[in-house]
Amino acid sequence: MNKELELVLKRFLDEDVGNGDISSKLLPIKTIRAKIISKQNAIIAGTNFAKMIFDLNECYVKILKKDGENIKSGDTILIIKGIASTILKCERTVLNLLSRMSGIATHTNEIIQIAKNINPSIEIYATRKTAPGLRYFDKEAVKIGGGMKHRIDLSEAVMLKDNHIIVYGSMTDLIKKAKSKYEVIETEVDNIEDAILAIKSGSNIIMLDNFSTHMINDTITKLLKLGIRKNIKIEASGGINIKNIHEYAKTDVDYISIGAITNSVIGIDLSLEIM
Repeated sequence: MNKELELVLKRFLDEDVGNGDISSKLLPIKTIRAKIISKQNAIIAGTNFAKMIFDLNECYVKILKKDGENIKSGDTILIIKGIASTILKCERTVLNLLSRMSGIATHTNEIIQIAKNINPSIEIYATRKTAPGLRYFDKEAVKIGGGMKHRIDLSEAVMLKDNHIIVYGSMTDLIKKAKSKYEVIETEVDNIEDAILAIKSGSNIIMLDNFSTHMINDTITKLLKLGIRKNIKIEASGGINIKNIHEYAKTDVDYISIGAITNSVIGIDLSLEIM
């Protein structure tokens, strides 16, 4: 995996450098020391990838704040030693990746702290609503922030969504076909009746899509009355964010998936300074 990551990180840098960093080439060949500092409180994420970018360009890096650590404004995260033009060539790519990943990790952790204070057993999942080309890093940032990755790509799990069911023509028949090939099936539903049907057809997990908390509570109450709640997992998804997570955490769902933690990223303010 490291070789694959190296190629990806090299491609990120190549995108920024283009045909050469003509500004940095004006500088004398001089060894310098630099540091990356935070300008705000956050959870840091992506330091290992930052180090890899500098390592690939023959710079020495010391990590002072490891992934997952709480950092404060003014904290030094990395110290770098190398040729000035090389460090400056890598600067923006490294800062962009660190900023984005730290923003995701920080926001994920904020949501998790709220949710788990209400329901310690609940899990917060990322979705596939990530920036193209950055999914691996976005999902890693969620994990560093304390969340769960869910599926990285379409090959990792069977999730039958509304369009699958529309194309096939029958939820029951599609679930049964999926069960003949795969052990775990998740089905997206948008009403109580379909939730019951999905479970009775053999779905192990049901995703309650865009359900209000009132609808979730009604659904779970109905499933309990029918005796079909115990052996299935329930996921809530759609329109959930830091403003309403406390209400959803009060429901008896097992998972909550939140697209906003990766598709509405606010990066952490970081800078590279020459020492």
